[in-house]
Amino acid sequence: MLALASLSGESDAEWARAGAAHADLAFLGGVAVDDASREAARQLVARGREEFLPEDPIAFVDRQLTALDDAPIRAGVNVRSATLDPIRAVAARCAAHDAVIEINAHCRQDELCAVGCGERLLRDTDRLADYVAAASETGATVSVKVRAEVAGVDLPATARRLDDAGADIVHVDAMDSEPRVADVAAVTDAAVLANNGVRDRATAWEYLAYGADGVSVGRPSDDPAVLQRVARAVDDWTRRDTGERGAFG
Repeated sequence: MLALASLSGESDAEWARAGAAHADLAFLGGVAVDDASREAARQLVARGREEFLPEDPIAFVDRQLTALDDAPIRAGVNVRSATLDPIRAVAARCAAHDAVIEINAHCRQDELCAVGCGERLLRDTDRLADYVAAASETGATVSVKVRAEVAGVDLPATARRLDDAGADIVHVDAMDSEPRVADVAAVTDAAVLANNGVRDRATAWEYLAYGADGVSVGRPSDDPAVLQRVARAVDDWTRRDTGERGAFG
């Protein structure tokens, strides 16, 4: 499995189609979907970051997914929210399009953390598990984007909790702690996607050897040469691998 990881303000339906020749799954977004996260996103824009800030974020998600209904790549949407109801609403739209909702417990920008999103959500396991359960109840495939190297967060324990809540995918940004992927893969029945620094055969195979079911490409996701190298590496690994782990729903 090769996925395209979301890039704030850049990962839309057009971007996903551009990578469809090489990847299996594309996470659009991130999209701020409630008032608090949208205000935080406006603050990020004010200091120069790109963000998706449509007037109606749920309608925006629906339009983006509709644009990919006939695409040769499965769509996902990475969402940020400080409240539960918008998660449920986006998950319902994802279920209708056979898309994946990805709950963002990953962003580390101060503005987002201050309102309870991103890493702040990762530190609040009960609330994060509630988000996963609510999304799963809609019938959507649920991914959670998490980050290694967050002080006070036991990532394997968190992965087990998310698995119990109904997560289908745990998407791990390994930072500079690549072996943490193995720790997560060892304790969850959810599929594990590994992210950070994936550029070629060596970097993809390192994560796959740690037990990841797939890898994701972030910043170079608009570079066909990188995607071709990584896709070939994943295919080669799959052919040589005789074991199977989780499914992506």
